[in-house]
Amino acid sequence: MTESITVRVPAKVNVQLGVGAARPDGFHDLANVFLAVSLYDEVTATPADGLRITCAGPDADQVPLDTTNLAARAATALAGRYGISPDVHLHIAKDIPVAGGMAGGSADGAGALLACDALWGTGASREELLDICAELGSDVPFSLVGGAALGTGRGERLTPLEVGGTFHWVFAVADGGLSTPAVYGEFDRLAAGTDVPAPAASPALLEALRTGDTALLAGALVNDLQPAALSLRPSLAGTLAAGTAAGALAGLVSGSGPTTAFLVKDEEAARTVADALLASGTCRTARVATSPAAGATQIRT
Repeated sequence: MTESITVRVPAKVNVQLGVGAARPDGFHDLANVFLAVSLYDEVTATPADGLRITCAGPDADQVPLDTTNLAARAATALAGRYGISPDVHLHIAKDIPVAGGMAGGSADGAGALLACDALWGTGASREELLDICAELGSDVPFSLVGGAALGTGRGERLTPLEVGGTFHWVFAVADGGLSTPAVYGEFDRLAAGTDVPAPAASPALLEALRTGDTALLAGALVNDLQPAALSLRPSLAGTLAAGTAAGALAGLVSGSGPTTAFLVKDEEAARTVADALLASGTCRTARVATSPAAGATQIRT
């Protein structure tokens, strides 16, 4: 058996998050356009006498180290399918913001799944891995695939999208997290009594991705959860204002928040906006990244 396997897995930004009305099962139909970005966690799988999770990096103390962690659930799910015991030590080197709307937990689940598949030699097909990902959570399949994709259903059904260029981003990380269920609950409260349209991908946004047109993408960014996130965390409005005042082409709450994402013209503009955001005092830190990025990838054994 291989001594250890390390998988690198990216964060994501939702350039469109179209949200429909709550379904009877409590989920919402989505038109969720994902872009993987160059902020990464690394998950290392090593043989062990039982299932164990450790974590290091920014805000590692906020990461659960029990069976609720998606990395642990991924290992257990894969082992269960192949009738083996999930005896593995999973170490997460954390760099994706925790509880920040950038799918860090989902990334760790996808990374653990790929690492355990390689470590145990289970030989699961891509389709089987994606099926397990969908069981783990709505964002986990995209963390495995990366690049760009349209997620429908509750976000787990993916259609790959063409991207014709590189997009530059700044991510402003807020103090503390926001609960995704709480944000969806606030969306439902704000939408009560209104006719919520069925979500659909924006043709202008898909064209912007296909052609690599940053200005067109800036005008098409939309997040239907943003009003709910701002309702729960009004201070995010100040962060959005600071980023756009510093020269960002557009800004929006990333996913369910509280991280805010700013699309900028180029690498130089990214550094300028990041410095201005830090100086504004409206965020804890600011990170520069590009997209698209590769999905979960084995980087060493």
